[in-house]
Amino acid sequence: MSQLPDIPRLYTALAEWLACMVYVLALRRRVEGWKLALESGLVLAALSAFLWATGGLPVAFWLPCMAGAVGIMYCLILLCGDVGPMDALYYCVQAFVLAEFAASLEWQLHCFFLLDGPRFWGDWLLLLLAVYGVFFFAIRLSIRRVTTNNTSLYITWPELNSAIIIGAAVFAASNLSFLSVNTPFSGRYSGEIYNIRTIMDLGGMAILYAHYLQCWQIRVRRELEAVQNVLHNHYQQYQLSQESVDMINRKYHDLKHQIMVLRAEPDSQRRSAFLDQMEEEIKAYEAQNKTGNHVLDTVLTSKSLACARQDISLTCVADGTLLDFMDVMDLSAVFGNALDNAIEYEVQIPDPAKRLIHVTVSSQRGFVLLRFENYCQDSLRFREGLPVTTKKDKSNHGYGLKSIRFVAEKYGGIVTVKQEREWFVLQVLLPVRGNIQK
Repeated sequence: MSQLPDIPRLYTALAEWLACMVYVLALRRRVEGWKLALESGLVLAALSAFLWATGGLPVAFWLPCMAGAVGIMYCLILLCGDVGPMDALYYCVQAFVLAEFAASLEWQLHCFFLLDGPRFWGDWLLLLLAVYGVFFFAIRLSIRRVTTNNTSLYITWPELNSAIIIGAAVFAASNLSFLSVNTPFSGRYSGEIYNIRTIMDLGGMAILYAHYLQCWQIRVRRELEAVQNVLHNHYQQYQLSQESVDMINRKYHDLKHQIMVLRAEPDSQRRSAFLDQMEEEIKAYEAQNKTGNHVLDTVLTSKSLACARQDISLTCVADGTLLDFMDVMDLSAVFGNALDNAIEYEVQIPDPAKRLIHVTVSSQRGFVLLRFENYCQDSLRFREGLPVTTKKDKSNHGYGLKSIRFVAEKYGGIVTVKQEREWFVLQVLLPVRGNIQK
């Protein structure tokens, strides 16, 4: 077997399309159902037509044609996957090396078993379906184990550049013999040329998969650290707020004694009315945010003062005793994050009369329901059960709600976020006897 035929261009097109779809199905998608099938099918037809039409061009056009095929693969991922340009390019590099290995492996097996002629007309089709089916199904399972939450990778420039360098090096080394046999690293016979290509593509695929795992581990570690920082920061805020509230309580306690002294002295009716008003305000303050849980009282008082400075109306109906099972850091993180997010939105509303926040804590059939509502005049878009941030740096935002979900899951609870007409509603449902996982 001195001379082996080259891989059919349609085989390569199918491999490249399947490699892209492996990643598209693992990602968030812009389209679903029949729209996904239609758009991806049109791209497959375009890719097949492009490779078939460029199959007879001279060798000098080989690299530009391969670049064109990679461009179509990139468009497929960007069109169907709900990812950014950098993430799409990263997945495109991964998919290209996967396709190179799958096509090379299948064609080597084809040449080894079927080159002398198929035993019946469907041998080549069965082999193609078997190799591509088993290979891409295995890749799909391995990728699914990594991208279980369908979130964006938020690839960085160094990570993207390293992946491109690896992919380009693998492609160059595996196809060097097809360009020239007069190099120290080229094969001279078609059999060994195919062996070099398949082995190099296998090694490149393994390296890029390890790179892919590392990127996801870095992202998960970065997100976990961010969530932990949010939890810790809110605990520190709680400690500072506790000191401030204690100081205010002492001041108001002293003020009550001062009022008693002033009442004992003869004065005008106006001063008496003024003192009555002061006393009523003190009583209102004493009654405010007395939920039965000192941690919750501290957080609510701190946020009430912040709302007062921003002309935001914060009302609360809460039985704090229902939350006695929660850790101090967890409780302060949930209420601190939820109220911070609400305050951050409300201050953007021009009309102070519409700056409204309402909090309730109640018991419902063996569960504790935490409900946070704030007036919302915008139409929000949700992804993975959380609102999509409108800020440019999307990778560094949204950790407040993620930390709330993290705490809820720690106690065996769930978090739901929705928009009810002109109200943004965040609900945390916790079992009454939540078990803290140490």
